Amino acid sequence: MIEVQGEPQRLVLRYAPAPARDALATLFALDERLGGIVRATREPLVGQMRLTWWRDALTALDRDQPAPAEPVLIDVHRLLLPLGVTGESLAPMTEGWMAILHDDYATDGSVAEYATLRGATLFAAAAQVLGAKHRPVLDEAGRGWALFDLAANISLPNVAVIVRKDADVALRSAFATKWNRDLRVIGLLALLVRLDAADDNAYVKLRKLLSFRTFGR
Repeated sequence: MIEVQGEPQRLVLRYAPAPARDALATLFALDERLGGIVRATREPLVGQMRLTWWRDALTALDRDQPAPAEPVLIDVHRLLLPLGVTGESLAPMTEGWMAILHDDYATDGSVAEYATLRGATLFAAAAQVLGAKHRPVLDEAGRGWALFDLAANISLPNVAVIVRKDADVALRSAFATKWNRDLRVIGLLALLVRLDAADDNAYVKLRKLLSFRTFGR
């Protein structure tokens, strides 16, 4: 299976249907690759150029052009495109990561843009991989997941608190309704980051996780 670094993503892959695991792993690996560019960037312009290259490379896959010698792109071409997940549909993830490259992203509305373009895009693609119909709850879950992930990696505590509050609002909305069975695998990704941020003990977290897998809420 494609190597994925995030522990929540690895747990989701263990619960995912076997035929979908490699494709989901590719989707997670793409997100991690883009995030790695942002974390390693010291000059925003350099990061923007690298992410623009990825955006262009993803959309080029739809034109039957050979994938560049980049393992993640090769896997996108091999595993995601046959499922109808196009490079163009994934390209907004690059723009989502690009939105938080500059220093003022926390105060100029870029965080909301990041959450939608990264999180909602990834969750929509994951639903397609799972053969599930897209539903609005995915957008809220994707945004909340992306915001929680961002809050966990912000060095400024006051900014992290604000982002975490926005994340909590999004996930409260996402989990206020029962999830259909075919979407629960990707819903687990959002639930796991929400549980990680909660003060509940391990037993309570496990009970909530099992309840969601079984009943969808």
